[in-house]
Amino acid sequence: MNQVIETLKNHRSYRKYSPLPVSADKLETIVEAAQAAPSWINGQQVSVIVVQDKNRKDRLAELCGNQKHINEAPVFLIFCADFYRAKLASEMENTNLEALNDVDALLVGATDVGLAMANAITAAESLELGTVPIGGIRRNSLEVVDFLQLPKYVIPISGLCLGYPAEDPGIKPRLPKESIMHQEIYNKDQLPFLQTYNETFKNYLKDRGDTEANWTDRVAKFYRQPYYPSNADMLKKQGFPAKDLYK
Repeated sequence: MNQVIETLKNHRSYRKYSPLPVSADKLETIVEAAQAAPSWINGQQVSVIVVQDKNRKDRLAELCGNQKHINEAPVFLIFCADFYRAKLASEMENTNLEALNDVDALLVGATDVGLAMANAITAAESLELGTVPIGGIRRNSLEVVDFLQLPKYVIPISGLCLGYPAEDPGIKPRLPKESIMHQEIYNKDQLPFLQTYNETFKNYLKDRGDTEANWTDRVAKFYRQPYYPSNADMLKKQGFPAKDLYK
């Protein structure tokens, strides 16, 4: 196993951070690694907002649902799907942004963000830093847009806490490889894998004093209702076809 693969397989999410600051050199290296990720048509539809000011992190923590690890982490990154530069390019070339009327643009932006963030996480871990992605950046997305002064055609997709870990939470067990690695066609016989994983996950939680039921219970509770339906208003404000997503 080479060092890159070892780093990837040892990934874990950190929710407690030391106050030790992240150097400017390391921060720039992480963002450069994110920027090196592939993107649709080389459109580079990603921007990263770096927040280090304590008061601004405190406010973002509130907007994300009072997640204290955002306060603790010395750096909070917000990864945005960014078509503002595409808008400027269209104006420079005297054309329009017709592609943004299609829901595929949102898939493109979210995919590009995911690829960039994955690079950033791996780069951070290779530098002995810890991270945890924050989907809660979409909890109050309209307020986040205003707070970060995002122009039209830019939407916040995910936050990322960044800093030196204060404790090691251990690696969460993953689903059996056979559950996610399909040969030639999709294997719909997933129930045996989920039942096996429920036991593995329950034991993982038990070892940490967590009484939560199991993985399928956790996921089912999460998906039983729309999570951030107010994002429709944010998408409309930012120029995306929310009407095609929320009916």
